Amino acid sequence: MPLKPLFDQTPQELADWCEARGQKPYRARQIFSWAFQKRAAGFAEMTDLPETFRRELAERFHYFSSTVTAHQTAADGTEKLLLSMADGSTVECVLMREGDRRTICISTQVGCAMGCVFCASGLEGLTRNLSAGEITEQILQLDRLLPADERITNIVVMGIGEPLANLDHLLQALEHVTADGGMGIGARRITISTVGLPAKIRRLAQCNKAYNLAVSLHAPNEELRSQIIPVNEGVGLAEVLSAADDYFEQVGRRVSYEYILLGELNDRPEHARQLAALLKSRIAHVNLIPMNPVAELPFRRPAEGRIRRFAEILDAAGVPVTIRKRKGADIDAACGQLRLQQRRDTEFVALANP
Repeated sequence: MPLKPLFDQTPQELADWCEARGQKPYRARQIFSWAFQKRAAGFAEMTDLPETFRRELAERFHYFSSTVTAHQTAADGTEKLLLSMADGSTVECVLMREGDRRTICISTQVGCAMGCVFCASGLEGLTRNLSAGEITEQILQLDRLLPADERITNIVVMGIGEPLANLDHLLQALEHVTADGGMGIGARRITISTVGLPAKIRRLAQCNKAYNLAVSLHAPNEELRSQIIPVNEGVGLAEVLSAADDYFEQVGRRVSYEYILLGELNDRPEHARQLAALLKSRIAHVNLIPMNPVAELPFRRPAEGRIRRFAEILDAAGVPVTIRKRKGADIDAACGQLRLQQRRDTEFVALANP
């Protein structure tokens, strides 16, 4: 029988499996405690479980179904992993260090269908959703990069893929880390990003979890947003903002709006003024993200003066704004770049060795 990924199992499913094999249901809590709190490398280390039961676990479940195929470390301590899944698909995840914060960024899909013109993640389209276990494994793989006296403090779901397009699996993965016996990371320390899928935003609000919502706005008007984010044509900016307003009303968490600055495209003073008009009456925060250059894409980072001027206009209008500090600048920092580089290298080897 093929092995199943352990972390595709909910706590109840694993408890039921344990009970069906003559074990007490609490064995599931022990297993997850070893994985999430004690950083066990595998079932063999779970020494408070009977040895025969540990063998049963190993015969039924993959402890890690993913493997690290590339590991980059930047001068600022940022680390990026390229993980290969059981079917050969690859995704990226990142660990960032800032003071006492240990923030990770995880992916939810193999590729992306949203078609954002500035993003390397979707250049090859969408392959499939990641399972709950594959999302969870990214968290655990990154956690094991930290020394024994450090823990992950924050999670941002802003890697490859559209998180709300794989909402069920994402919520199951986050339940692993926020539940009793998990990693002790509260919902308020988790941020979920979306290009703006209104029905899914409202469904996320109904979960009654205080997750932070980040909406990838990237333009202050319909025409420009549809140019940058093609799926906007079928949704509309007004409906995205309405869903975000509903999220704030129901969850009580301030919504962040991500705005990537693309030189000469959406970084003009009039764009900043239009954005300020959209958001000044809302409890909102703008994260300005100067473009990370990607070889396959024609966009560039604006000049520093244009970045500062854009932020100043928002600030003067009373809209809280932050210019995101670039992390991992000396590695393939932008989402999808490491995955693309590996694909290019593989294709080069194939051409060189027909």
